[in-house]
Amino acid sequence: MLKIYRETFGKGKPIVMVHGWAMHSGIWRSFIGQLAQHYKVTCIDLPGHGRSEKIEPFTLEQISTALVNVVSDEPICWLGWSLGATVVLDIANWFPDRCRSLILLTGNPCFTQKQQWPGMDDKLLDIFADNLNKNCRTALLRFLTLQVNNLPGYKVLLKELEAAINECDIPDSQTLQDGLKILKQSDLRPVLSKIAIPVASIFGNKDILVPVAVGQKMQQLLPAMELNIIDKAGHVPFLSHQQEVLSIISRFME
Repeated sequence: MLKIYRETFGKGKPIVMVHGWAMHSGIWRSFIGQLAQHYKVTCIDLPGHGRSEKIEPFTLEQISTALVNVVSDEPICWLGWSLGATVVLDIANWFPDRCRSLILLTGNPCFTQKQQWPGMDDKLLDIFADNLNKNCRTALLRFLTLQVNNLPGYKVLLKELEAAINECDIPDSQTLQDGLKILKQSDLRPVLSKIAIPVASIFGNKDILVPVAVGQKMQQLLPAMELNIIDKAGHVPFLSHQQEVLSIISRFME
């Protein structure tokens, strides 16, 4: 079986946390310390990220199956951040009996901009993919900067992001490119519209990567979805606005 790294902290209702593109579960460290005071929190490294083995091909189907295989059989709350939100939506589609609820943290079921759907310009993703081939580390640092740019205390947040990503080897170029391909090509809006379990979404109104306007569009697809918008937050509200995110999760879980 593929080796997927995971760590579990705390006791209580189970939450499984799935990180974003190019990251690993170490990004959650300061956040988990507080969340695990109330819940049983499991953090997973995506295949080819952190301390998990690489998977080929790095596709949503392969990723979802690998993650479901390393957690308990009970229905759980899946929390996904950014690319992780795409992954947990896919898990809810293919493994509904393993999902009690979903928390989508600055995620977009259709990451790139479509007609009447806000998202990232796919041409920018293409440029980013090209820059990865030229200088991977420089491109990643640029990506980290976009997550906290123009936020109060952004220099401190950027250092925290850089320290987290440097704890482990950077995923190889193919895994990173495949992750961008997932973001560019996946459209899980039909999945979101049919979900029958509780879903909460969390957005930052200063997020450059995932426009806050996505939230209202998602709620139109799934009117029962709980929509939360954090003022003056960007793409990493679990770092910049920990207490607000913790309060939202606690309210949703209870």
